[in-house]
Amino acid sequence: MERNSSFPAETADVLPSERGVLAGVTVIVCASCRDETGSDAHPRAGELLAQDTRRAASGEDIRIRTVECLGNCKRRLSAAILRDGCWSYVFGDLTLTSGTDLVTGAKLFATSTDGLIPWRGRPDSLKRGLVARIPPLDMLKD
Repeated sequence: MERNSSFPAETADVLPSERGVLAGVTVIVCASCRDETGSDAHPRAGELLAQDTRRAASGEDIRIRTVECLGNCKRRLSAAILRDGCWSYVFGDLTLTSGTDLVTGAKLFATSTDGLIPWRGRPDSLKRGLVARIPPLDMLKD
């Protein structure tokens, strides 16, 4: 298996729990997302998804952040999962209770050796809801 150059060789043989890889993953939830009715009521559906994600991540070393808009309004509740030096993912069509799926995806991502969220083991909502996968800047070519 070819080693991805964005992962230092000295950490390749270290167990994920030993290097705290979960700390390197951030889940960003769009707090301004509305529910399927389009209601402006507060708390917005996105805020509720963020709360659910924080509950699901309780006791884990995963950063959960919110943003006012991911610009994915047609796909309703949206979130992104980021990891330094790796691809970034944007998901839509999530539900108020997708927090556990986002945390599962973050854990899969954190332990990935190729900088991608593996398809196997990914919750269905993160398979069906994939909107975009964005490469890290150092992977771009002229």
